[in-house]
Amino acid sequence: MNTNPHDAPMPDDHSKTLWHGRFEGGPAAELMAFTESLSFDLRLWPDDIAGSRAHVRGLAHAGLVSGPERDAILVALDQVADEMRSGAFVFQPSDEDVHTAVERRVTELAGPAGGKLHTGRSRNDQSATDVRLWVMRELRVVAERIVDLQRVLLARAGDAGQVYLPGYTHMQRAQPVLLAHHLLAHGWALTRDLERIRDTLRRVDVSPLGAAALAGSSLPLDPAFTASELGFTAVFENSLDAVGSRDHIAEVLFDLTMVAINLSRLGEEWVLWTSEEFGFAKLDDGYATGSSMLPQKKNPDIAELARGKAGRIIGDLTGFLATMKGLPLSYNRDYQEDKEPLFDAMDQVRLGLGAMTGMIATATFVPERMQAAADSESGSATDLAEWLVLRGIPFREAHAIVGALVREALGGTASLRELVAGHPLLGAEAAALVAPGVAVTRRTTPGGAGPVPVAVQMQRFTESLGEWSRWVGTSR
Repeated sequence: MNTNPHDAPMPDDHSKTLWHGRFEGGPAAELMAFTESLSFDLRLWPDDIAGSRAHVRGLAHAGLVSGPERDAILVALDQVADEMRSGAFVFQPSDEDVHTAVERRVTELAGPAGGKLHTGRSRNDQSATDVRLWVMRELRVVAERIVDLQRVLLARAGDAGQVYLPGYTHMQRAQPVLLAHHLLAHGWALTRDLERIRDTLRRVDVSPLGAAALAGSSLPLDPAFTASELGFTAVFENSLDAVGSRDHIAEVLFDLTMVAINLSRLGEEWVLWTSEEFGFAKLDDGYATGSSMLPQKKNPDIAELARGKAGRIIGDLTGFLATMKGLPLSYNRDYQEDKEPLFDAMDQVRLGLGAMTGMIATATFVPERMQAAADSESGSATDLAEWLVLRGIPFREAHAIVGALVREALGGTASLRELVAGHPLLGAEAAALVAPGVAVTRRTTPGGAGPVPVAVQMQRFTESLGEWSRWVGTSR
């Protein structure tokens, strides 16, 4: 199959276009070069053929083609699918998009019957149908990969046991948290991504086929019939809206952008964690790269690219929103610009999820480095203040007392533990809270970072993941 059909010479025979009857001359080469979309919409061929199969069955259902004509077109569509799949399909210069290519070849194979394939249909509703079918399939692949990443996060959280590390605010050490708690924080964020995807799929699952160019048709078409043939659960209510709106594509792009942002945040942490300065984790050789100049380097390129590609995907979303903002009803050729950002975002998010999943699954944590960083005495400051609160001291006063002790300890006169032990309102019992590994055990409120609430969270996340696993397994 010619993989670069847009590189072929532009047609000078106006009879080869789908719209030649209105024009005396053929299209200019510059027009064809600028307006072609086959170079990127070729990937829609399975969906275009599926839509055409449903449409020709709908034409037969309406009595607009005979049974033999329907069968001839269906046989031709099957052959086109085989040629596309095997790479044997030969493109022609007049194939400006995948729809043109498929229809042209069907007509070659089926003869006069093939000329009836486009009856009652426009490339406007055809293209809109193809993209919805593609999104419904590919967005579920993204959902499956999100679930795969969640499984790895849960498994690593389970393996982590009671390992703890510093929790950060403002990228400054704040309080110790269990590693399992930290990993599951990313897991819950990904759950919200799944919720958004599930909601979006409900709005994508609407068939536009039958809206035609913008106003429906005078022919006795049955949009509900073709919707059922294609597996859609709903049919458009307004033909102008069906072909003249792309808010569902914007919504898909937003969902993908949020996944990319969540991957970026996760990647940023792994860039830090695998640095020598942090040393919290080590990457497997299969998920790291080296340097062309520096022999000692082991670089977290997956994590860095997850961070970098998020900017690119944000651009896909914002660029498309700018395209949509000034378009009147109904269809405008501007809508051709929905596909490249959509395809790019879907591809990059799918690849990023797979790469990050493998990277985290194969990495090695370094608990001693994590816990050493978390065992800073100042990490117990809040526990000391809350210890005073439990003894009747107002929190603001307790905060000031402990803050003064931290400041004094930082001055080097004595350790915080020594200062606490000697303080008249604190003493030895409070000083025990400063010992390594104690502070993390005191996080007891629901959803908190200590052993008891994290055990509950692990169970709830396991149940949630089971539900999502069943959803992605049954929604293909």
